[in-house]
Amino acid sequence: MTRTQPPSRAVQIKVIGVGPGNPRQITLEAVEELGGLDAVVLLDKGESTESMRRLRTGLVDRYAPTAQVLVVADPPRDRRPADYPREVARWHAARVEAIAAAIADLPDGSRVGFLVWGDPSLYDSTLRVVDGLAGLPGWTVDLVVVPGVTSASALTAAHRITANRVGEPIHITTGRRLASTPDGAAGNQIVMLDGTEAFRAAARPGDEIYWGANLGTADEVLIAGPVEQVADDIGAARDELKRRVGWVMDIYLLRSSRSPDGVQGG
Repeated sequence: MTRTQPPSRAVQIKVIGVGPGNPRQITLEAVEELGGLDAVVLLDKGESTESMRRLRTGLVDRYAPTAQVLVVADPPRDRRPADYPREVARWHAARVEAIAAAIADLPDGSRVGFLVWGDPSLYDSTLRVVDGLAGLPGWTVDLVVVPGVTSASALTAAHRITANRVGEPIHITTGRRLASTPDGAAGNQIVMLDGTEAFRAAARPGDEIYWGANLGTADEVLIAGPVEQVADDIGAARDELKRRVGWVMDIYLLRSSRSPDGVQGG
């Protein structure tokens, strides 16, 4: 029996970092790439509000006005799975399937863009999803990645600080992994994806936090100070943003009162 070969598909994919939310923080390179797109894929996560959608569609309207907009419902995922890596792999596979279906009817050689908050290299799954598309039978993907302003750099700029003290390293992690930061790496921790305020348990007496939410937007909130003094303020600010805006994208720098070599005060 002769097996039917899947139809071949060739697509140019542009994964474009668009910064943390301020439309003025998009790079000239990103503007040029957006202007040449035939289509833009927007993942709709469902829980995001109209204001978050407007941030993305505003960028498309301004910089890619002739591109076709393909809205793809983001597949559901278990936020508290027993096996986190397994659940993320399943979720990514479902994303690949949904995106492939959305772009399958575009003409061969179409230039398809994905807008990524911040920078595509930092805690974002888009490049893994594109790898999944490239691995589909019969698909050929020509990939271009455009870097963007990271939320980490937007945070330190907003607080007018450096990410590290003199000669010290910087550790970038997530709220889920904050408690497992190795010895010697806790001097300057940039923490992302922390929906549980893990800094409350991780901080030691005297540690400072530089926190920011919805950076670059009209709803930006900044709080800084010793953790024991401002933790409740951060919690209240998160609750207020959720109530008033509907979503919170936050990041913080947790700075130890001790330098990595254990000397008090750095």
